[in-house]
Amino acid sequence: MKTLLPKLSNDRRAAWLATLLLAAVLIALPFVVGHLGGNAFVRALAFTCLYVMLALGLNIVVGFAGLLDLGYIAFYAVGAYVYALLASPHLSSHFAWIAQMFPNGLHISIWLVIPLGAGLAAFAGILFGAPVLKLRGDYLAIVTLGFGEITRIFMNNLNAPLNITNGPQGITLIDPVRILGIDFGRPQSLFGFELPPVYLYYYLFLVLTIAAIVVCVRLQDSRLGRAWMAIREDEIAAKAMGINVRNVKLLAFALGATFGGVSGAMFSAFQGFVSPESFVLGESIIVLSMIVLGGLGHIPGVLLGAILLSMFPEVLRHTVVPVQNFLFGHVVVDAEVLRMMLYGFAMVLVMLYRPKGLWPAPEHGINPASRAGQTAPQRA
Repeated sequence: MKTLLPKLSNDRRAAWLATLLLAAVLIALPFVVGHLGGNAFVRALAFTCLYVMLALGLNIVVGFAGLLDLGYIAFYAVGAYVYALLASPHLSSHFAWIAQMFPNGLHISIWLVIPLGAGLAAFAGILFGAPVLKLRGDYLAIVTLGFGEITRIFMNNLNAPLNITNGPQGITLIDPVRILGIDFGRPQSLFGFELPPVYLYYYLFLVLTIAAIVVCVRLQDSRLGRAWMAIREDEIAAKAMGINVRNVKLLAFALGATFGGVSGAMFSAFQGFVSPESFVLGESIIVLSMIVLGGLGHIPGVLLGAILLSMFPEVLRHTVVPVQNFLFGHVVVDAEVLRMMLYGFAMVLVMLYRPKGLWPAPEHGINPASRAGQTAPQRA
């Protein structure tokens, strides 16, 4: 026992040092990236945090519970439009009775809008999940894909006879985030440093991302998380063991949608503009690719996949076009076309050589020695 105490103390000290070092890197990262590549790369870092939250939410549905969802971006849209409608003058300019009550437009506090957006997204997740509880595999994917497209088309056409979403023109003049008197839409001074709005949003999204990671880690090790994994492995056996499969699946849809709703609300505040074009099927495919590339059901792998695929377009945009201009004098292959081609090529390689992802979840109960064809040593 005495020999174990110093080892435990050293491990704990190393964990704290690693945590402090990582925190220092994440705090200093926007300054370094902004100095090297400008605010465009800091903006990409902020969007990376949003994609990490989206990937963690979809990982609950697909990675933990094994429910293939191709319409996840619909919950992102719900959160974005809830924030846009409640934090902009759009409704008061199109409805006289709202204008009488709120002559300066709806500018509801973020402390109310964010829980409302997350709650409505969770409710939408339950509505989407309830009809598909008995579906599995490809059938589930097709139906959820349909739900995602229905949501986008609904947002695109809900401008007549009552103009609620403003249709394809989208909603503008959305309020930035305001917390404790700090306006994230304006530069702020801190310890002699002037922080542009994009830096402020990066730190806000980083805090939300860390909170999402903590929640996912706690869920993974909880009784509910183990029930999700039991359903993923064998739904019939899980039901035989007394797991309420219906309720557990609905909880997966609801909790995953909550992450999407919060991310959508933050996206709306960050952009200041939302339209249905931001919530196409391709976005759902990209988020799904993140968790497949990183490792289904493994939180570090999901983080890796989200970071790689979200930063990849910015790297291409700032390297491919200048290189082509230097070599050929003009752009031969557009960066967006090359991005999708490389996405597909990367997914093919992953399916062939790393079918469980770049950083798969550890396989419990398998001895590495026996996997290598060796006999595990016998204990005395």
